[in-house]
Order: sequence, then C-alpha cells, then structure tokens
Amino acid sequence: MKVLQEFREFAVRGNVIDLAVGVIIGAAFNKIVDSLVGDVVMPMLSRIVGKLDFSNLFIVLGDIPPGTATTLDALKKAGVPVLAWGNFLTVALNFVILAWVIFLMVRQVNRLRRRFESPPAAAAATEPAPPPEDVLLLREIRDSLRVRA
Repeated sequence: MKVLQEFREFAVRGNVIDLAVGVIIGAAFNKIVDSLVGDVVMPMLSRIVGKLDFSNLFIVLGDIPPGTATTLDALKKAGVPVLAWGNFLTVALNFVILAWVIFLMVRQVNRLRRRFESPPAAAAATEPAPPPEDVLLLREIRDSLRVRA
C-alpha cells in the first residue's frame, strides 16, 4: 500500500508528465538528428570518402548461400553473419551529434541561469565582504602587539 501511495504522490507532483514530455520531445529530436546525419552529414562525408551509402558497408563473416544477393538486407535475411560497420558508423555519428547539441543546450541554459542569478550577486558585490575569521584574528594579534610596544 505504501508503494502505491508513493507512486500517486510521484505522479501527482508532475514528474511523470515532465518525463513524458521529455521522452516525446527526445523522440522528435532524434528524428531531426537522424535526418541531419542521413541527409546532410553522411552525404558530405561520403563525397569525401567516395562511397555514397554508408549503411551498406559491411564485412561478411560467414559463407554466402548460392543465389543470395550481396546486399546487407539480403545477407541478413539469409542468416549470414555480417559486421555492419557502416550502419554502426551512422549510429555513432548520430550519437556524437546528439551529444554535442545537448551539450550546447545545457551550456546555454547554464549561461542564462548565471545571467539571471548575477544581478543579486552584483548588488552584494557593491558592499565589501566581511574579512575571514583568520584575518580578523591576525588583526587582533597585530593590534594587541602595537599596544604593548
């Protein structure tokens, strides 16, 4: 019963809604990144390398049955083990681009957060900060030595 109560509190607080919105936006953003990689980056990269389609770059790891086409899809359907390194390259590039974009977004959010937090900090900076405890103690010692001298 306690678990159900905790779940209800969790769901009512809005965390579940926020999570759902994040997942939906993340899925849509993933489609944008897939398109960026597949339609923009990979064609430019293939122009440099000389291959037009990275998804069909693979290494056959087994025997090809007679009459089977040597395309990645046909080999997979025939059950031939293949190392699809071109597809992996595309997915890895998707990840790097997605990580870079998320980094830039977090960086910008942190910048905006600092900008909105800095005015109170700037107002506090006009008043001198009280000296640390050790400086106060050293000043007391200095002053007491002056009195004796």
